[in-house]
Amino acid sequence: MAIKAKAAVGKKAPNFTLAATGGREVSLSDFAGRKVVIFFYPKDLTPACTQESCDFRDAYAEFGKHGTVVLGISNDPAERHEQFAAKYELPFELLADTEHKVCELYGVWQLKKLYGREYMGLVRSTFLIDEKGKLVREWRNLRVKGHVQDVLAAAIAL
Repeated sequence: MAIKAKAAVGKKAPNFTLAATGGREVSLSDFAGRKVVIFFYPKDLTPACTQESCDFRDAYAEFGKHGTVVLGISNDPAERHEQFAAKYELPFELLADTEHKVCELYGVWQLKKLYGREYMGLVRSTFLIDEKGKLVREWRNLRVKGHVQDVLAAAIAL
C-alpha cells in the first residue's frame, strides 16, 4: 500500500484497507456516507487497551443510533484480534496494521520512551470522520478514562 497523504483535520481522511476480524478485509471507503470513529491502540489484551475497547463496546449501541461506525486498529495480527474480540465480546471490527502503514498515515507511529528506553510504537489516538469522509476531530496521546464519552459527544454533535 502506497502512502500518499497524511491525515489532517479538515482534509479528506486517507483511505486504507486492512485485514479485519472475521477473516475479511475492510477499507475506510466501505463506510462512505456514515460517520466513522477510528481508535488506534497499542496492544490487544493489555489493561488500558482492554479498558478502552470495552468502553467503546459499552457505548457501541449509542454510536450506532447516531450513524457512527467504530473501528479499532493496532499492530497486532488478525489472529490475536480474534482472541481479544471473543474474550471481551467486542462488536466492532478490529483491524490488523502489522506493518504500521496506516499508523504512519495517521501519524500515530512515533518515537516513545519507557524506563529510559526509546522505541517506535503506536501512540493511543482516536479520529472522527464525517459522512463525507472528512477528518473532523482527533484526540492524540490520550488518557482512557472518559475518552469514549468525549468521542460519542462529538459524534452526536456532528
